[in-house]
Amino acid sequence: VQLQASGGGLVQAGGSLRLSCTASGRTFSSYSMGWFRQAPGKEREFVAAISNIGGITYYTDSVKGRFTIARDSTKNTVYLQMNGLKPEDTAVYVCAAKLATCWGRNCEFTEYDYWGQGTLVTVSS
Repeated sequence: VQLQASGGGLVQAGGSLRLSCTASGRTFSSYSMGWFRQAPGKEREFVAAISNIGGITYYTDSVKGRFTIARDSTKNTVYLQMNGLKPEDTAVYVCAAKLATCWGRNCEFTEYDYWGQGTLVTVSS
C-alpha cells in the first residue's frame, strides 16, 4: 500500500484546512487509518484514527472538538478536517495504515504497517 498525503499549507490562526491521504490498492477498507504529526524539534505524536470496521474514531485530547477524521472507501481516501487551527498545530502531518482493526486508545499506540510522506501545515499567529 502506498499512501499519498496532500492538503497542507499556510493558514492563519483560527482558520481551517482539510488534509487528504489516498491509498493505492483495492483493500483500503481493510485498513484502520491514522494521522500523526511532527513539529520541529519534537517527537512524532498521534493525532487521530479511524477504524476499518464501523468507522470508529479516536482523537488526541488537544484536537478534540476541532479536528474530524473521516474515510471514503469509494475514493480510497482518509481525510482530516482541521478547524480552529492554532500555532501549536504547526507540524508535518503524516498518514498511516494498519491492516487490522484498532479501537480507541489502542489506535494511538499500535504499530502501523504503512506510512505516507508528510504534508506541512503551518499556522501563523
